[in-house]
Amino acid sequence: MRKGSNSLRSVALQRFKKNTTGVLSFWFIISCGLLAIFCYVLSPDNSSNANQMHLEIHTKKPGFTVQMLEIPSLSSNQSFLNSLIFGKKNPSTQIPINSYQINKNVLIVKKIGDKTTEFKYPLSLFKNKPEKYIQKKTYYFGTDKYGRDLLSRLLVGTRISFFIGFIAVFISLIIGISMGSIAGYFGGKIDLFIMWIINITWSIPTLLLVIAIILALGKGYWQIFIAVGLTMWVEVARIVRGQIISLKKRQYIEAAEALGYSNFRIIFKHILPNIMAPIIVISAANFAASILIESGLSFLGIGAQPPTPSWGGIIKDHFSYIILGKAYLAVIPGFAIMSLVMAFMLAGNALRDALDVRSDA
Repeated sequence: MRKGSNSLRSVALQRFKKNTTGVLSFWFIISCGLLAIFCYVLSPDNSSNANQMHLEIHTKKPGFTVQMLEIPSLSSNQSFLNSLIFGKKNPSTQIPINSYQINKNVLIVKKIGDKTTEFKYPLSLFKNKPEKYIQKKTYYFGTDKYGRDLLSRLLVGTRISFFIGFIAVFISLIIGISMGSIAGYFGGKIDLFIMWIINITWSIPTLLLVIAIILALGKGYWQIFIAVGLTMWVEVARIVRGQIISLKKRQYIEAAEALGYSNFRIIFKHILPNIMAPIIVISAANFAASILIESGLSFLGIGAQPPTPSWGGIIKDHFSYIILGKAYLAVIPGFAIMSLVMAFMLAGNALRDALDVRSDA
């Protein structure tokens, strides 16, 4: 029996590998997941929330280069793991400058936006080697309206969009599989009661229900995860219920009941492993939907709160720049949302075709 199961998995894997679009989408999703984990290591601005502001260089075009003076910060005992998760809590202060000169034991600089005033810093602050603390910095995606690095904000925002999908789908699977399994296997009044709950939840617009839950729990990072997860379980429950109803009359299920196996074992060891294909497909679709919902909530101002970067929040801050000749400030995060959502949809379609036992090998 295990050999047959493994052969079916290998056939499905071979089908999936033949789908070039699905494979590329899968690796794109994996890449986004790695970006979400190591965003602070890869981003040019590794401060917490990539929130270093330089109003003197706001809304600069992609590829903008400037001389940056880095003033060392006080030493901190922040661990690598802590900085990987939260970013540097005490980063070095960066100052964009026009020019500089060294006069005896003093570094004299002129900041961008102030060509007349000279600012003086003792060389001892830079360990008598100020040239090491003055470097050219390139903003590959330009800067936002607060002078923050747009590329860094996008990389850190990947964590919000990716993990909200992961956690929301995880919550929806726990609730949906449990409710659908109970309704489909036991039937009767239990099924009617659960279907009544499902239909009521289904009848409420998703966005309105999410907004209501967020208003009840409060605005924040984790509240969005919970709110989106609590609104996406109905699709999973309906699919699981329908699949179990079609399978529970099979001979191997009746044999398991005759052998005296518990209902829990029959559901989770004999039924659910055989209906994982549709669950995987709906999970991919829910992943994409949760990213869109979070982006919409952030655009409305009730999602991730500043200064936490979110793709929807970045669009909200800059959509008015579309008519001001700087549409890239809103187009770039919009393209990021579209790419990740499309990748999940294409990967889900590829999984559906690969796991369809009725299709040709």
